[in-house]
Amino acid sequence: MIFLTKEQKAILFGTILGDGYLQKTGERNARLRLEHGEKQKKYLLWKVEKLKPLFQGKPKYLERIHPITKRKYRYWRHQSQSTPYLGKLRRIFYPEGKKRIPQNLEKYLNPLTLAVWYMDDGYYYFKDKNSYLYLGNVTEEEGKVVVNSLQKKFNILGRLKKKKKGYAVYFPVTETRKLKEVIKEYILPEFSYKLPP
Repeated sequence: MIFLTKEQKAILFGTILGDGYLQKTGERNARLRLEHGEKQKKYLLWKVEKLKPLFQGKPKYLERIHPITKRKYRYWRHQSQSTPYLGKLRRIFYPEGKKRIPQNLEKYLNPLTLAVWYMDDGYYYFKDKNSYLYLGNVTEEEGKVVVNSLQKKFNILGRLKKKKKGYAVYFPVTETRKLKEVIKEYILPEFSYKLPP
């Protein structure tokens, strides 16, 4: 039985909502796969260190050629142990095998979870002083769940915007400042460019 602290669960939930992938292993178990580009190796190692009870061994350096652009992509991967707890989370976040935003998202959100999610999928535009949280290929309904959850939990009023690949939550200037106040103490120094100065 793996025991995770409140902090570890917050980082895990943020990772699952962001770039993490829960891979099914058997009937009731799953494992967490982390993949980050070459420049974000330090960030991957931070996640592995923070989620120590789940991980063993060392991350792997990999390269792949993009099928369309033919550019070489260099990245680091680490996979956790397979556990029933991650299997349970997979049934919540991947109910039909595809990543979903759960209806009860609020239950999984706190400032640290939001910070990790934002470090994974957030973006700050210096020119316009606004920010986005990219949700990827989710439905409009799921996007609305995110917007409503952020408003209820943190009083951050984002707006849902349609993008080429799914949806993003847009934060105008005032809401970007609120977002910064909620997550700034958890943002790692190498991601400070994602926050307004």
